[in-house]
Amino acid sequence: MSRLKEQYQNEIVDALVKKFGYKNIMEVPKLDKVVLNMGVGEAKDNAKLLEAAIADMEKITGQKAVVTRAKNSVANFKIREGMPIGCKVTLRGEKMYEFVDRLINLALPRVRDFRGVNPNAFDGRGNYALGIKEQLIFPEIEYDKVDKVRGMDVIFVTTAKTDEEARELLKQFNMPFAK
Repeated sequence: MSRLKEQYQNEIVDALVKKFGYKNIMEVPKLDKVVLNMGVGEAKDNAKLLEAAIADMEKITGQKAVVTRAKNSVANFKIREGMPIGCKVTLRGEKMYEFVDRLINLALPRVRDFRGVNPNAFDGRGNYALGIKEQLIFPEIEYDKVDKVRGMDVIFVTTAKTDEEARELLKQFNMPFAK
């Protein structure tokens, strides 16, 4: 069992019950899944770029990435419906907790000029979105083998009903919110 999951089960649940006064242990919000999404717009011209992005994503998460395809055609971007334009990974369970631990304790501190993540990027239903500008902050990615710097979106999906509950949950996981 990962260190973060143990910490959640022992300390974090107690802290959340104390703060919000839940009557039932099942009311306590928890991390449901973490979704990583990487849009590779240049993939329409060069399929090799998408393969490299998928390889990076699989190295970072330790799980197979799924190719995402365009839902509709956009003439201005020269994109047709069904074209592969990115990749995503959905993490749950043990791998999710391990990834969150690595993201918070290893990757985010390696960001240049890091002052914390945006505390207002909640969606109103207890989910949090985080944009990463370069995949190089993850220790699994070797700097010399990177062909192009790519960003990605990391979405934390929680069972929290409100943003305040979700913010407190992520704060308990030591998410470095900007002041």
